[in-house]
Amino acid sequence: MTNVNDDTVAAGAPEVDWDAEADAFDDEPDHGLRDSGIRAAWADRLRSWLPERPADLLDLGCGTGSLSLLAAEQGHRVTGVDSSPAMVERARAKLAGRDAVVLRGEAAAPPVGEQRFDVVLVRHVLWTLPEPGRALRHWRDLLRPGGRLVLVEGVWGTLHPVGIPAARLTALLAPLSPDVRVERLSGDPVLWGKAVADERYAVVARV
Repeated sequence: MTNVNDDTVAAGAPEVDWDAEADAFDDEPDHGLRDSGIRAAWADRLRSWLPERPADLLDLGCGTGSLSLLAAEQGHRVTGVDSSPAMVERARAKLAGRDAVVLRGEAAAPPVGEQRFDVVLVRHVLWTLPEPGRALRHWRDLLRPGGRLVLVEGVWGTLHPVGIPAARLTALLAPLSPDVRVERLSGDPVLWGKAVADERYAVVARV
């Protein structure tokens, strides 16, 4: 049994060549958001998680920029960060003409200097990091007072599941935020382009 206060996750995150994955990354329904129904579903969820007024948003592990684009379309000022040059190139193309910038860097230590944000948005990244607690503390420090972490995570697979359960993530957030809300996403097949049986969720934590 893993201690929820342990700063590491035994997730078994595989080594992935994200540059090699970039060409086909958007083929996944919830990555590329090419289907209008899936895109609208994510846009609605994002709108409910983000501030109503235009905000400065940091999207870590932004991939090809699909969520960054939705946030920019909703009026937010977006900074995307990804470690893969190929992903960064595609995100920059997707966000061209928007109030957005995409930087190459690591999600755990984004290259934003002293800049501070109203929202740190991270989808399907935290579970891959060797020290998620440390990353969460750093991300909290990148927020302005009254800011929020928006974390979309889950546990995938049955024989050899990988990921981070909601209970573990909320335990890691407890010392950092007095207001942590979990929203279950597994029961909404439109988000994923199919029905799913594994644990998928979002956490909104205000600081």
